[in-house]
Amino acid sequence: MSGCASNIDGPSADTLRAARLYPANYKAELLAYLHTFLNDPHVRNAYVSEPVLTKFQGEERYVNCVRFDAKAASSGYRGDRDHLARYFGGKLEYFVELRPETKDDRCRNANYQPFPELEQLVRAGPTASRQP
Repeated sequence: MSGCASNIDGPSADTLRAARLYPANYKAELLAYLHTFLNDPHVRNAYVSEPVLTKFQGEERYVNCVRFDAKAASSGYRGDRDHLARYFGGKLEYFVELRPETKDDRCRNANYQPFPELEQLVRAGPTASRQP
């Protein structure tokens, strides 16, 4: 079977390099995603950990944790929730809330630092550019 490509030896060198590329702009990546993800961008108690290279579902990836209290549709706040972000090629590729009922503790030992940029996130709109 000449001419057939196979991946018997594992990921290519390019894939490994992309997986190991540190997400230098991880905060900007998270803010861009959360700007569209959150129905109401009002967030309090925001924290983020530095990305660390780890095995994630059998593949090497940079991951970090994000914790925040987002505004709920009922106008109250939901309470602090942990989220896991995964990066490939220095870009955000996966973001998920770690639900307490699943006992997912991947962020249990995260070294959280304040993330004030997330608390200042606002949705652009007609009143967003007004000066007081």
